[in-house]
Amino acid sequence: MNVVTTGEKRRKVFGLTLRYVVMVALLALFVGPFLWLFSMAIRPMGADVYELTLLVENPTFENFADVWQIYGFARAFLNSVLAVFFIIILNIYICSLAAYPLARINFPGKQIVFIAILATLMIPFQIYMIPLFILMRDLHLIDTLTAVVLPFSVGAFGIFLLRQYYMTIPKDLEEAARIDGAGEFNIWWLVMFPLTKPAVAAMAIFVFVAQWSNFLWPLVVLDSREKWTLPIAIEFLSGGMVERTQYVAAGSVIAVFPVIILFFFLQRYFLGELTLGAVKE
Repeated sequence: MNVVTTGEKRRKVFGLTLRYVVMVALLALFVGPFLWLFSMAIRPMGADVYELTLLVENPTFENFADVWQIYGFARAFLNSVLAVFFIIILNIYICSLAAYPLARINFPGKQIVFIAILATLMIPFQIYMIPLFILMRDLHLIDTLTAVVLPFSVGAFGIFLLRQYYMTIPKDLEEAARIDGAGEFNIWWLVMFPLTKPAVAAMAIFVFVAQWSNFLWPLVVLDSREKWTLPIAIEFLSGGMVERTQYVAAGSVIAVFPVIILFFFLQRYFLGELTLGAVKE
């Protein structure tokens, strides 16, 4: 009996050890590149930026200061924050408004409308980029942040995500609101929408990551340097300052840091309750 107990303990210890080894390996795989990028960003000018070490001799944060002040990253950062903020707000509002009737209201052609919305996911952005540019030009929005925001103010993925989550909410809540005399808009705004916080938080993360790193469309519609967003500013560093890799690394760290902060605060929504609404049919 003692032999069996000892064997079980050994298997548990081995399984636990293996689990921690795998977790440490995954941590190194995902966090390692960021640590390497940060180590490149704090290396002084003249140092070997490709030396295979994370320990830096004479580290300096002057590269961050130079990129932020001299090369206009402060303005580019503000432009990206403003553009992404309004894109997220518009996506939350419009996608939720579109998803609610698709999930909770029966109307003729409902499934056809939903399938048509999902079908837009199969169309690459490059196909309709030129017509979209012509539209922005005719509206006199070229070289404005409005032209960066409007084309991405709603997305089929966000509508799908919120629709699936709305379908998991018990119908008793909206029926009780109707008995109290609430209209459809009040039912959505006061009863249903507050219950979708996990899905909204997850959608906000997806939209933020996609638009924070969006390079092609801002490059097409923005001409003035003071209107540049962060991806364009980083491209300027890599193109005009090739020999100063530390600047490129510093700019990349500045661009990546807000994504990590946002995920840190919203991860409980993203990793927890989201799965309930994402898979229900």
